[in-house]
Amino acid sequence: MQLIEKATQNNREAQRILYDLHAPKMLSVCRCYISDVQHAEEVMLNGFFKVFTKLKGFKQEGSFEGWIRRIMVRESISFLRQKKQKEFLTDEVEVYDTVTNNIKTEMEVEEIQRLIDNLPDGYRLVFVMYCIEGYKHNEIAELLSISEGTSKSQLFKSRKLLQQRLNALNKTSNGTN
Repeated sequence: MQLIEKATQNNREAQRILYDLHAPKMLSVCRCYISDVQHAEEVMLNGFFKVFTKLKGFKQEGSFEGWIRRIMVRESISFLRQKKQKEFLTDEVEVYDTVTNNIKTEMEVEEIQRLIDNLPDGYRLVFVMYCIEGYKHNEIAELLSISEGTSKSQLFKSRKLLQQRLNALNKTSNGTN
């Protein structure tokens, strides 16, 4: 907590240490939303600018990393809104089938990230927010200005599409294609 207090007083060394401690994880957070690494880095830097300008607002209730993470998620969404890269198909799905997870343990994290990156923007946003960040559908709906039904639909469709792509990847890696 001393480090945070020093950073609050604009101590550049304390700010640099906080940045060095949290930047790798926060870049990963931004990368989940933004497939282009350079744009993700830019969003992360803008996020850290907000972290340091709003640091006095951190109430030290809960995790500091969680507080930074929320700022990064909001910055990523804001970036996507500005670039108009998110599109949501507004048709809602009434039945939500269970999609099984057949990910092999040897699958590289990079392969999974590539599959997520290749999802349509709306699918990717909702998938990351729900499955990786742990947001609830009502929170996603509020943050993205969509209905809860659209959030659920996007999640269902993203899981289904990921499952299809994983199955296709497994078939080719097992030599059946």
